[in-house]
Amino acid sequence: MRKALRGFLSLAMLIGTVSATGASAGAATAAEPAALRSAVSDSGTSTDIKDRILAIPGMSLIEEKPYPGYRYFVLNYTQPVDHRHPSKGTFQQRITLLHKDTSRPTVFFTSGYNVSTNPSRSEPTRIVDGNQVSLEYRFFTPSRPSPADWSKLDIRQAAGDQHRVFTALKKIYSKNWLTTGGSKGGMTATYYERYYPKDMDGVVAYVAPNDVVDKEDSTYDRFLANVGTKECRDKLNGVQREALVRREPLEEKYRQYAADKGYTFTTVGSLDKAYEAVVMDYVWAFWQYSLLADCDSIPAAESATDQAIWDSVDSISGFSAYADQGLERYTPYYYQAGTQLGSPDIKQPWLGELSRYGYQPPRTFVPRSIPMKFQPGVMRDIDNWVKHHADHMLYVYGENDPYGAERFRLGAGARDSHVFTVPGGNHGATVAGLVPAENATATAAILRWAGVAPAAVQADPAKAKPLAKFDAVLDQRDLTTEHRLGHRRP
Repeated sequence: MRKALRGFLSLAMLIGTVSATGASAGAATAAEPAALRSAVSDSGTSTDIKDRILAIPGMSLIEEKPYPGYRYFVLNYTQPVDHRHPSKGTFQQRITLLHKDTSRPTVFFTSGYNVSTNPSRSEPTRIVDGNQVSLEYRFFTPSRPSPADWSKLDIRQAAGDQHRVFTALKKIYSKNWLTTGGSKGGMTATYYERYYPKDMDGVVAYVAPNDVVDKEDSTYDRFLANVGTKECRDKLNGVQREALVRREPLEEKYRQYAADKGYTFTTVGSLDKAYEAVVMDYVWAFWQYSLLADCDSIPAAESATDQAIWDSVDSISGFSAYADQGLERYTPYYYQAGTQLGSPDIKQPWLGELSRYGYQPPRTFVPRSIPMKFQPGVMRDIDNWVKHHADHMLYVYGENDPYGAERFRLGAGARDSHVFTVPGGNHGATVAGLVPAENATATAAILRWAGVAPAAVQADPAKAKPLAKFDAVLDQRDLTTEHRLGHRRP
């Protein structure tokens, strides 16, 4: 369940931090190949990778963290607030760089949210055994201009950020580049490819939603009416109904919970609206992050105690999500959902007349001081471009993930591109979870696009496998930044 997942991830991140930082810098350096250590050219100029990176105008070091076999840097890069008018101010955007060797390909990872500052590898980075550049999305703190002109938070400006980082680092990392990301990160990778199609040699987008027409979301309703099994759907629907039927006692519990935590509800307007928003997320959030087998842990609604209903909703949806303190970090996402990206609007007919507010739109979750106006043509343009111009693009979806109901699809103009689905998969779907034939096809394509496919793989894609060994720290996926918990944050 979600709360348990958060706890597990926190532990994994803690272990990763201890492993990465607990060893002495000297020990880490000793474990690194000679190519990663400082060197001096015949002219006396330092060729240490850190010096080369920091010689890029606008690049500055926040910290370097040792990790065996790599150099890992947390950096700031000076970006224009408005790429169309660079003279109108700048801001500092956080970047991390997992450096292996300039002779290896590089993967450009974007979560679409904050960047993790602990060493990690995305799946494509492990597959190609390469370097990884990770970028924090603009307006997610601390990568936010001050003062914040929210009109400069759009997908084209964000693509401009990526283009400038790529252009700066390509001079050092001259081999092939791939871009990747999951969920909003997969969307971000797609938008970057649309606006700068000559930058990357391939795109690997995981579970990327594609809400082409924001006001027509019946596809999601049909998906939720058929996903999983009827038994599981009935159990989930029953708990959700009971949470609204028992609104009075459960809201009293919520009121005490909020008081204990110091939570307030200024943005959404009231505790009642926040409570209902959490409950309305319940069914979607289950399918987004749980598996069919997890239905065994859902209580029988009519005989369940109030505490059992509370615990189930909290573990899956999270009662902190729509408090001011839970929303603040994600204001940039809700702003984008309400101005360009779109967001699901589902009916949930099994609730009857129990809902007071319906499925609340992104505007509800953004402070009223920030103006918003939806731009309906933006996602249509992206969708049309992918259908007719996709080249070296791979999409991976989970069969039971609601966000996959509206996905990217390839048209007649697509070249060397694929859309695959993980059977029974959720919003954490990966290439590794695909059926063997599709796994091999996807892995071989990634290796080929990166320019590192071994001869055996070129002759027979079925022999494709990751070039780097699994690392329990680097390859522990950090869902706290890569995929949002709660369906409103893809």
